[in-house]
Amino acid sequence: MDEFVRNRITQLRINRGISEYQLSYDLGHSRGYINNISSGKTLPSMSEFFYICEYFQITPAEFFDNNHSNPELLSKAIKEIKSLSDEDMLLILTLIKRIKK
Repeated sequence: MDEFVRNRITQLRINRGISEYQLSYDLGHSRGYINNISSGKTLPSMSEFFYICEYFQITPAEFFDNNHSNPELLSKAIKEIKSLSDEDMLLILTLIKRIKK
């Protein structure tokens, strides 16, 4: 589990195109905070884990869903789809089915 958490944080950080230093700074920590997590020296506390999820705009469930390499992008897409009318959602669903073929 420790390795999954480290790898997932790294994956999310790289997907967003930010450095370990920048993520540490954005979360309000010292320069090496994320490096210590990535290198396996430590894990985030539970409260810090929730801050990390919030930072990447994903839920804890999305964090642990390893079926998606970019849960942040998926979460954004779902939020946008939820704001559509039923008719527009059906159009999007039809398009997705067509693309999958």
